[in-house]
This record gives sequence, structure tokens and C-alpha cells, in this order.
Amino acid sequence: MAESQEMTSTEGMSAADTYPRKIMEYMEGFLVSKTLFTACELGVFDVLLAAERPLSVEEISQEVGASLDGTERLLAACRGLQLLNTHQDDGRVLYSNTEQARVYLTRSSPVSLFQSIQYSSKTIYFCWHYLTDAVREGSNQYEKAFGVGSKDLFEALYRCDEEMVKFMQLMNSIWNICGKDVVTAFDLSPFKVICDLGGCSGALAKQCTSAYPECTVTIFDLPKVVRTSREHFVSEADLRISFHQGDFFKDPLPEADLYVLARILHDWTDERCIELLSRVYEACKPGGGVLLVEALLHEDGSGPLTAQLYSLNMLVQTEGRERTAAQYAALLAAAGFTDIQHRLTGKIYDAVLGHKKT
Repeated sequence: MAESQEMTSTEGMSAADTYPRKIMEYMEGFLVSKTLFTACELGVFDVLLAAERPLSVEEISQEVGASLDGTERLLAACRGLQLLNTHQDDGRVLYSNTEQARVYLTRSSPVSLFQSIQYSSKTIYFCWHYLTDAVREGSNQYEKAFGVGSKDLFEALYRCDEEMVKFMQLMNSIWNICGKDVVTAFDLSPFKVICDLGGCSGALAKQCTSAYPECTVTIFDLPKVVRTSREHFVSEADLRISFHQGDFFKDPLPEADLYVLARILHDWTDERCIELLSRVYEACKPGGGVLLVEALLHEDGSGPLTAQLYSLNMLVQTEGRERTAAQYAALLAAAGFTDIQHRLTGKIYDAVLGHKKT
């Protein structure tokens, strides 16, 4: 009977249909992530960059301080993932970085994703161990993952100085790659005084001052974030960037022509978003506006897959969610903003612009 049922279940299926290729890829997707995480953590790509020539397994193993057998397997997997090139030399296999690995996986690159990868490996990956619990409970999992209560979201996110710096480095790497696209999605040149709420490392503020030479940007963030940003990310040479310390839910916001909220609203519930946007509306100059930078979902919820997965991550890590352009427009309208438009960048993050009437 079991055999008969099994045959019936695959009846009419082609040979391709009977091998669950996609499901197998999804089932083992974490193996790909951890291979990338480990190669970065060991410094494989940095060693190859510094050598300025292809290296053997033995040389790489010695440089990264790992076993010969383990290194050989790791390099083979990285080659399979098209992160490394191979070369033959008198029967020996030598390895070098692919162009993408050189640009995005080496620590010294100006658009390096190394710190973002480290944060994914050491923080997000741990949280996702509790995804099932997050879905069942409808709440983030910081307490289970790290033993830290999450009543105050950013007290959990910034639970120690090391974790705060890691998060800021994550933001820095993201905006070094995606920042120009989101700040130029609309022509922001009419807005001369810009306030970047939750501006973190200042990477997006730098993109604003680069794209719009006549603007000044004030980074508004928590005191310890401002202190760290001044120490590690924003130098005195950035003359058009200044800081304002405070909690954007509690403290007065500096007056500005434009407020930028990049990856801010996705952290919060609709109610908290409207509360924050209402505070922004009150502080905003007449004729000014607000720019939201978020990963927009399609209106029918069908994608993009990255934004759908990010929304699950918001469940695991925060109080919020990813939203559609229409949902963000509704939040902006509830706070008083009008003439709301959105622009897709073709990359992960998109832009939504709302205006305050003159």
C-alpha cells in the first residue's frame, strides 16, 4: 500500500520534478553562509590580497593559523562558490581572490562587507537559531540568544561597546555600497539643512554631503553612539557634518529642511512609527520633508525575497517589520506629510519622500 501511494504521488512528474533541487539548496543554504563567514573570519581573502600572488594551500594554512586539511576543504568550497580562482603550477593548485572577493571581502577595501559579514555571523546567525520561537511568540529573541532583556530595543542591540561598534560597522559598510543610490533617488538639493535621525556611523551623512555640496548634515543619535562615531568614523575634516545627542522619541529634534530616517522605521511598530514621524513633522520647517530609506516589499507581498527575509529578521531582532511603499505612505500621511512618492533603486534599499506643506 505504501509503495502504491508513493507511486501515485509522483505520477505525471517529469524527471526534473522528482529531484527537489530548490528545496535541497534551501535546506543547505546555511552551509554557504558559514563557509563565507569562516573564510572572512580566518582572513583568507586578506592573506591573498597581501601576498600579491597566488598562494598554495600550505602557505594559506600557515598564514591563517589553521590545519592543512581544514584549509584545503575551505578553499575548495570557496572556489566552488566562485570566491577564489585557482591556478596550476607544476602540479600544485594555487589560489587567488576573485575580483568580487578582492573588492568586497578584504578588510582594507573602502567598500568592504567584512564587518557586515562579521555581524551576520556573530549576532544575526545566533538570533536566527530562535526563529521558530520568534514566529510562535511574535517577539524578538535577544533574551534567549544573548541573555539580554529587550524591553528597550537599543539597550539590547547596544548591549556592550563591542556590540555597538559592530553594529555601527555594519551600517557603515551598507551605506558605503548603497548610500549614494538612496540619497540621489530624489533630487534633494533644495534641502540645505539635513538631519540624519539615528545617523549612526555617519556613512549616509557623508554620502549626502558628497552628493549635495551645499548641504550640511546633523547626525542625531544616542550619546554613546555619537561618542563612538566621533572616535571611529567621522573626522574633523568632515566640516559639514555635526552631531546632536539625544533619544528621538524623547528629546527635542533639531530644526531642519529634511529629515533622513534610514533603516529606522523598520525597527518599530506602526504606532511607534507614527509617534516618531509626528515628532519629525512638528520639528520640520514648512516646505521641508522627510526621506525614508527602507527595503520595500512589493504591494502584493510577492517579494523581493531579500525584503521578505529581512522582515523575518525584524521579527527575530526588533519590534518592527519591512513594509510596502503604500504602508510607509500611510504612516507618513498619518503624521501629516503630503505629496508622498517613492523611488526604487534596483538595489536592496529604496527611498520614500514626504513633504510638509509651506
